[in-house]
Amino acid sequence: VLQAQVQLGERTFTLQWDRGRVFDREVAQVFLTRINGINDARVVSVVQKEKTKARPLALNTVELMRAASSGLGMGPHHAMQVAERLYTQGYISYPRTETTSYPDSFDLRGTLKLLQRVPDLSSDVGDLLSRGTTHPKKGHDAGDHPPITPTRDASRSDMDADSWKVYDYIARHFVATVSEDLKYMQTTAQFQVGDEGFTLTGKSVVAPGFSRFMPWQGIGAEEALPPITSGTAYPLQQMKLAEHKTSPPDYLTESELISLMDKHGIGTDASIPVHINNVCQRNYVTVGSGRRLIPTNLGIVLVHGYRKIDPDLIMPTMRAAVEQQLGLIAQGQVDFDAVLGHTLAVFRLKFCYFVTSIQQMDDLFEVTFTPLSESGKPLSRCGKCRRYLKLVASKPSRLHCGQCNETHAIPQTGNVRSFREIRCPLDDFELLQWNGGAKGKSYIFCPYCYNHPPFREMGRGSGCNSCAHPTCPQSMLALGVCACPGCPTGVLVLDPASSPRWKVACNRCDVIIQLCEDARKISVEDEQCDECGSQMVSVEYKLEKTKLPGAQTEATGCIFCDPSLSPLVERHQALRPRHNGPRRGGGGRGAGRRGRGRPKPKDKMAQLAAYFV
Repeated sequence: VLQAQVQLGERTFTLQWDRGRVFDREVAQVFLTRINGINDARVVSVVQKEKTKARPLALNTVELMRAASSGLGMGPHHAMQVAERLYTQGYISYPRTETTSYPDSFDLRGTLKLLQRVPDLSSDVGDLLSRGTTHPKKGHDAGDHPPITPTRDASRSDMDADSWKVYDYIARHFVATVSEDLKYMQTTAQFQVGDEGFTLTGKSVVAPGFSRFMPWQGIGAEEALPPITSGTAYPLQQMKLAEHKTSPPDYLTESELISLMDKHGIGTDASIPVHINNVCQRNYVTVGSGRRLIPTNLGIVLVHGYRKIDPDLIMPTMRAAVEQQLGLIAQGQVDFDAVLGHTLAVFRLKFCYFVTSIQQMDDLFEVTFTPLSESGKPLSRCGKCRRYLKLVASKPSRLHCGQCNETHAIPQTGNVRSFREIRCPLDDFELLQWNGGAKGKSYIFCPYCYNHPPFREMGRGSGCNSCAHPTCPQSMLALGVCACPGCPTGVLVLDPASSPRWKVACNRCDVIIQLCEDARKISVEDEQCDECGSQMVSVEYKLEKTKLPGAQTEATGCIFCDPSLSPLVERHQALRPRHNGPRRGGGGRGAGRRGRGRPKPKDKMAQLAAYFV
């Protein structure tokens, strides 16, 4: 490509070669040689034409997700969570809609007057109202909900940063829909250098229109050209031959993927962000710079496996066909039962064929990935075969027993390590310790009980602090101190692995009580406090680290009522990490219990409230 640079006023501009690209380097070199000695570029013609950039349609869910990903740096799943929170707080209308057309009865001026009270928009909205609004463009009426609009004024101080970003965009988008189109002047100058023609194009704003409220869609001052006169010669600063290579298309951005999913009928406005979030969480793709979705080896092999067995499974045509049939049902043109029976039959046959052909998928995975039995590092012993379970660190983290060919889920955040090689009395698996960080919770858990709760009230994903085993020294019955002051069903349980920064944590919510830091040993006794009903706690210190009055090294009492122990107690709220593993059930063992001695609820809660306040 020939590149010519000319000096126009105080700025240097690069001219576009009229021949475009030449793929033969020797031919391009000939063109360069023919004009190499010329020092001026003469203006042959200057054409100016006024153009417009249309104002946006009313905002729907897909456009909000696209804008959040490309402009606000927020994933579609998170953006919709923020939008739903704004809706429940009364700041915006219902955020799940496919409609891009305001109903005839919509009060446009009323909403604009509301936005006059928004500090960031007040002046510009006032000018728009005084000049008069423009009738919004007629979009698509899907018949579900009106477009997304602001319903209440707000300022930056009223909400967190992400909420303000979404609210501010929705407000600006609404005002833009009732503003004028952006008008600009496009100037095209034709230059002649010897026998070769070059072009320079610039844009300058005539009337900003809606870009006053959406400046990122406007035309920058750097795109404008200085005055150019036909017949004038301008000095050439540089003439060179630039070499480029063709390149494959870049990875899709979230915004581009949302548009393609909407175009091909993959998902709905409600499910599109869920689908994208799922493929990210399952490690099929990772989010790179610019929120581009980069396929992982796992995702690539999975798609190739589907394509090898049944290409229809990775094409949008199947979903689109089902959506089309659903539309015909809604219009009363086809029978519901007939469509249901046909669709079930098709998917049943595809499932059966896929199951019989699964070896083809296995073959692809074996070429790319290490077998699960050969990956990971030994962590703890299996209760069935007494061999070591291996910790597979790649997401999702899990424990795998190569001998039993079984996989056990573990918490997906924090750190997991062995706990003193102590075995669970129920299944003989070695216990593990999960730690959520210095300011988070931690607990002991059995890998087998974590996935297969031994008691009905113990939810899947629970640790030993929710276990009701009567003889296990790590269970809630052995280490429970009292009822939790922060939730109705939780029990505060001593964490035996938290030494030397000892913790008593709720097995349901995020309440943490730190106590007796640097103590050598802390244990929960069978006796109860006469005043509040909590279990008595024994504390042992080394002489040089004791915090007990009178340089005592041992004390037994209630951590809330005993004057020697209560000053050593401090309550915190755990910083809860995002948890992608099995969720802890709300009705696990310990629900409703008030410690092992069942203290009086009102007295207990009153004591704790008075103590902490």
